[in-house]
Amino acid sequence: MARRDPLAEYKRRRDFAKTAEPSGATGAPGDGNGFIVQKHDATRLHFDFRLEVDGVLKSWAVTKGPSLDPDAKRLAVRTEDHPLAYAQFEGVIPAGEYGGGTVMLWDRGTWALVPGKSAKDIDDGHLHFTLDGERMKGEWLLVRMKPRPGEKRENWLLRKVGDVFAQAGDGLVERELVSVLTGRTMAEIAADKAGTFSLAGRKDKAFTTQMAKAAKHNAQVPKAKPRRAAKTGKPARLPAFRPPQLATLVDAVPAGNDWLHEIKFDGYRALVAACGSDVKIYTRNGHDWTDKFAPLVEAIAALDLPACLIDGEIVGYAADGNPGFSALQAVLKRGHGAQGPDDRLELHAFDLLELDGEDLTDLSNIERKERLEALLHGAPPPVRFADHVIGAGEKLFKAMCSSGQEGIISKRIDAAYSGKRTKAWVKVKCINRQEFVIVGWTKSTSRTRPFASLLLAQHEGGGLVYKGKVGTGFDADSFEDLAARMKSLVRKTAPVDVPRVEARGANWIKPELVGEVAFAEITADGRVRHGSFLGLRADKPAKEVTPEVRVAAPVTMPAVEISHRERVIFPGTGQTKGDLADYYAAMAALLLPFAGNRPISLVRCPQGRARHCFFQKHDAGGFGDAVHHVPIREKDGGSEDYLFVSDAAGLLQCVQMGTIEFHAWEARADAVEQPDRLIFDLDPDEGLDFDAVKRAARDIRDRLADLGLVSFAMLSGGKGVHVIVPLAPGHDWETHKDFARRFAEAMAMAEPERFVATMSKAKRKGRIFIDWLRNQRGSTAIVPYSARARDGAPVALPIAWDELGGFDNAHPYSIGDAATLIERAGKGALAGWGFSQQSLPAL
Repeated sequence: MARRDPLAEYKRRRDFAKTAEPSGATGAPGDGNGFIVQKHDATRLHFDFRLEVDGVLKSWAVTKGPSLDPDAKRLAVRTEDHPLAYAQFEGVIPAGEYGGGTVMLWDRGTWALVPGKSAKDIDDGHLHFTLDGERMKGEWLLVRMKPRPGEKRENWLLRKVGDVFAQAGDGLVERELVSVLTGRTMAEIAADKAGTFSLAGRKDKAFTTQMAKAAKHNAQVPKAKPRRAAKTGKPARLPAFRPPQLATLVDAVPAGNDWLHEIKFDGYRALVAACGSDVKIYTRNGHDWTDKFAPLVEAIAALDLPACLIDGEIVGYAADGNPGFSALQAVLKRGHGAQGPDDRLELHAFDLLELDGEDLTDLSNIERKERLEALLHGAPPPVRFADHVIGAGEKLFKAMCSSGQEGIISKRIDAAYSGKRTKAWVKVKCINRQEFVIVGWTKSTSRTRPFASLLLAQHEGGGLVYKGKVGTGFDADSFEDLAARMKSLVRKTAPVDVPRVEARGANWIKPELVGEVAFAEITADGRVRHGSFLGLRADKPAKEVTPEVRVAAPVTMPAVEISHRERVIFPGTGQTKGDLADYYAAMAALLLPFAGNRPISLVRCPQGRARHCFFQKHDAGGFGDAVHHVPIREKDGGSEDYLFVSDAAGLLQCVQMGTIEFHAWEARADAVEQPDRLIFDLDPDEGLDFDAVKRAARDIRDRLADLGLVSFAMLSGGKGVHVIVPLAPGHDWETHKDFARRFAEAMAMAEPERFVATMSKAKRKGRIFIDWLRNQRGSTAIVPYSARARDGAPVALPIAWDELGGFDNAHPYSIGDAATLIERAGKGALAGWGFSQQSLPAL
């Protein structure tokens, strides 16, 4: 059978009679290790990242260009394979041809896989490699994102791994502006100006010929232009309004690469329908406010856009240059779109719903944003594309809060557009702020204030519910405006039930005005506390004002598939969630005899070991169908479901939820009242060396042997040793705990200068704590071969007693040593490790 041409798609897309791109041929598969990055100003500016693999250049279009910041995850869309000759291409692809636009050779060099990885990992959706280029150096990751059903294109993420070449910030593509080959800028390449060739190690003549061929073709064709005209051939018409997607208020920033994050703009939500010079601006409720934003309409009309429907936020700026709702209100108050010299309105466009008659709402968020960015490429202010970050939402949120902004919006990358409120879009606010219906006001004793405070309400449970008062945040203009508006809405009775004490002295109005209020909290009795008035909201009717209740941030919960494999969870070594999952998958057969079918506690570190970690023993939902539950009676007499797993799928579902460590009960899930394993954890004082711990472990082994008990040693992965005594079930927890306590106390009494049997740090000075407390009902201990949430990703290591002397610490192996651990576990010295049918003796 003839071998499929890997360049067939590349050739199909191009007319080589028109473009100077190399028609090329597949190179001989081998150890070629070149890479290039080409800056490409086509429909939109992007960077083409290409790796030499199997005689072709594997290619990805990186929309924002590479970043040296490990927190910056760049969308990289997989494209067709390119010929090796493309590594020398720089010039202009003619307008109208595939990829028409200017191409610069922005970086070049060699690449290499990190040890233990293969180029075939690309087929599995991830690649871990190092680069030695002129601009890109060090360790990098490419990770394929989970596709939506029916999605044809492959979305990947390109990210720098933290190392000596990593840099905070994001200035690489802005800083490096000229070709590494000819020293030319994009403008000089587009104008076909000569450059200074830099062809170290290459054949100058071959490249010169290639460039001359490109120049000949480029001189014969017009330069690529930004897209501004419809292409459908159908009569273009203005798109109709459609309900916008709304965001759910949540209590935390959702984590992971499945989310993109944007600034939450403090203005008016707007849908912009445009078709050439015809432009309309609608509020979120479909009101036509075109006349209110006349200067903005003129700016959009000047872009001569094809028929499109854009979703965004219109923002006003105060005199100090900061955006704010009050500034927007002030501009609008000056009337019917007229702007003074200090007035500035801008549209921050963040979504594209229609283009050229095509409904885009079924596309993913990230693809709609890409199309919007291409549509608005080169658009000057006051029209701006609302940028985003992938995965690093917490960092953006902190930056917004520290600069006094409202918060962020987080969106599922793969979600379609829905004209309703969903959890595919969520908002996280730096401060509490909500809309309220104004139902009355109280008199002021000051002559400069027409009222002292406003009375507030929200629709809840089928009617208006009183929410308290707000008495700050007003200036002279807002006092005057509100007083005039309320004067025409006077009514004699309260439109809402208000406690008599709070209603004293109130003047009532029809519940038609909507105001936005910032506040510290809503009290237990439903009142606004420490409120500050921000302004009126003319874009939302009073009947739609309801309380916003924070809900838990959504979490991505696939089954056994591991998402965010590239997330670094061990910063010191750069090891990732994917590395951890691979370790547990490889080690499952060795780990499950000790962790399987036992109630377990998990140490979860969703953001990595350097961030917040916590124990979890109950299921809050979402682990997956391979993580099971066993009801266990608690001390208070009630029962709680505890977690247990029985196979590799269960282990991996726990890892998917951020688990690093597995701790197990000393009893099985089907016999929780019958302990079958005794553990003594030797925990040394900080000043003791590891030799003292090893000597103590041997002494405990000997004392147990004197009682007829066989024991096994395990390096904890931390700083101590566990002495483990397997037992036949048949005794209760009280007997189990009593034996462990009395044995530890006996050792401490016999050698008080070496051992202590109490947890007190003060009493442990210079001694080793024999921790017997793990032998109580409900207590857990780290299981053999479990990873530890510590620097270096160490693992708990079963060892033979005669091996103990050869170790200098309790953490000699890490999750990167799975193959070695499997090999050593098969050797005779560890045969039968951890198993023995024996019973507790009477003490």
